[in-house]
Amino acid sequence: MNNLGFVFRQPPHGSSCGREGLDALLAASAYTEALDVFFLGDGVLQLLKHQQPDAILSRNYIATFKMLPLYDIENIYVCQQSLIERGLSVDDLLIDVNICPHSELVTRLHCCHQILTF
Repeated sequence: MNNLGFVFRQPPHGSSCGREGLDALLAASAYTEALDVFFLGDGVLQLLKHQQPDAILSRNYIATFKMLPLYDIENIYVCQQSLIERGLSVDDLLIDVNICPHSELVTRLHCCHQILTF
């Protein structure tokens, strides 16, 4: 089975990348269970609790990440180095994830046959 990788690298609400990536991820889950999701760099900010997008007149799509288990999306990886660089910990995140060192994320990314970056 060919794994499909979704990489979130952009912060939320600055552009539509995060929302579009999440929509694509949920749509892809209807066709395959071989999905891996990665949050790198500023992409880790997509998963922060207590965001207030209404303050900048933006749509709150972040809570939709809580639905990933309902779509059988379980392979969710967050870059440990990215969290540390931003002063964050796993307790700051909205959902349960696998925290991995950067080198392990690269190895997992190489196992994906196709990668979509948002």
